[in-house]
Amino acid sequence: MGRLLFWIALIALAIWLWRRFKRPAAPRPSEKSEPGATPMVRCAHCGVHVPQDHALPHDGNWYCSKLHLTQGPKHGDG
Repeated sequence: MGRLLFWIALIALAIWLWRRFKRPAAPRPSEKSEPGATPMVRCAHCGVHVPQDHALPHDGNWYCSKLHLTQGPKHGDG
């Protein structure tokens, strides 16, 4: 019985190793952003992250919409 379990474990290990090394390597995430990637900024009012090219800047803050721009930054945790 012990021999049978040994061979089953050995075959399972061999299959697992074969599949692992046969599979193409996953691309490494680069530290630099992709060439077409747009930086994201946080809305000072609601905290939603939006692409910087869609956000509205005002007084050093970014806003996701004109309404939040007119309301200004949210103060407190409420």
